Amino acid sequence: MTDCMRTQLVSAIHLQEVELQDKPADKPADKPQNNSNGSNNNVDEKFTVEQAVEKIGFGRFHILLFVIMGSANIVEAMEIMLLAVVSPEIRCEWRLEDWQVALVSTMVFVGFMVCGVVAGYIADRYGRWKVVFGGYVWSAYFSLLTSFAPTYGWFIFLRSMVGCGVAGVSQGFVLKTEFIPAKYRAYLLPLGTIFWMTGSILIILLGMLVVPTMGWRWMIRLSITPSIILIFLFKFIPESARYNVSAGKVDAAVKTLQKIARMNRASLPPGRLAEPILKERGSWRILLSPSYRRTSLLLWYTWFVASFAYYGSVLSSSELLEKNLLCVINADKEHQVKHRHESGLCYCIPFANSDYQTLLISSLGEVALVPLNIVLLNVFGRKISLVVLQLLTAVMFMMVNICTTMFGFTVLLFLLRSLVSMNFNVVYIYTAEVYPTVARSLGMGFCTSFSRIGGMIAPFIAQVLMSQSVIQALTPFAVACVICALGNFLLPIETRGRALLQTS
Repeated sequence: MTDCMRTQLVSAIHLQEVELQDKPADKPADKPQNNSNGSNNNVDEKFTVEQAVEKIGFGRFHILLFVIMGSANIVEAMEIMLLAVVSPEIRCEWRLEDWQVALVSTMVFVGFMVCGVVAGYIADRYGRWKVVFGGYVWSAYFSLLTSFAPTYGWFIFLRSMVGCGVAGVSQGFVLKTEFIPAKYRAYLLPLGTIFWMTGSILIILLGMLVVPTMGWRWMIRLSITPSIILIFLFKFIPESARYNVSAGKVDAAVKTLQKIARMNRASLPPGRLAEPILKERGSWRILLSPSYRRTSLLLWYTWFVASFAYYGSVLSSSELLEKNLLCVINADKEHQVKHRHESGLCYCIPFANSDYQTLLISSLGEVALVPLNIVLLNVFGRKISLVVLQLLTAVMFMMVNICTTMFGFTVLLFLLRSLVSMNFNVVYIYTAEVYPTVARSLGMGFCTSFSRIGGMIAPFIAQVLMSQSVIQALTPFAVACVICALGNFLLPIETRGRALLQTS
């Protein structure tokens, strides 16, 4: 072996030793680098509230949410149906004309209309939870005071204050919607009708059992029980995480989402919650911006008609039964007593047990077609559902005038209540889905305020015009529904399966 070969061999051995020494040193250096990259990925990875809600999915929290927030519908339904049940009693006690009875319902909706916008603005600016809780307390307090009203004037003033409180309670629909994953909204939100029906049945049962023995004042006092119970249960419902992130309260939103995830035995997406702070919250300009102008205008009229038709059906049924204006083939003696005579008005025609039973059966109609409502929402979407339901409602209003048996009238009333209730369900869902978080409560507030205009007009048609002509009283409801159905073809946005937007 020559010196040259020996030198090359030594150099090769030395180079191999150097490489062996470098590799162990490189590996530890590589590992921290990889870990560092991994941690950086975790830090840089972000998720939104929408992604968190979808990742958590449906679970025990949503059952609790459904029960407690759904019970808000019980409060609202009892306060509204109370008007139909108490009308014959106050007419008799204070010798009220038709327009004075109608004014009671109108004043409730005046309070609702004025406070609806205010409640929506406060909910977008300062949180949904505060508004809903305040609504429970406010409506329960003034409803209790109503039972002590010494005069008709005090009665309508206090009922308008109750309407103001119910406007706050109605914001619970927004709070509930913001926690429900997109694919479950079309199933869970229509099922809330069960609670509305429960409220209607409770007030009718109270009227049947309490009014004949203890009077209408005790009926009102007992009717605030659900509100008092909900005041204590509401502490289990957190503030909306969507509102918290829009207001910059990210830590509060994370705690809420973590709590929900634990209850549902799920986990949050990897990374950190990060969404921009939205300073323009609760601004009416968003509702009339180019993106939402047509939607808002059409929705305002749709809500007007939804309320106009719903309360028209409720008050019409009550008025037809109280004044015995039905074209009934087999009328019994109780339904032969008329409100108007040549000698003057008959003020005291109390509900018979059969009248309460008819109202009960018609109230059951509000949930009878919920499966059909769910199918329409999931198969045809929100827009087509609105069109179909409004056209069918128009037809049903005209059919109520058909001369039939008492059983036939009950069936027609049952179907009418089903349709107007389904229509209200769809418009509630569509409104909560179409507006962004920064204006969702305000959008709902404006819509409910326009709906109360319909509620204010409905009593003067259903309770005043009805005495003159049944067909003339029912026709405006049918025409309004047809026009609304045509208008809903022009809604620019379909929200079926769409994520809730944070901003426009």
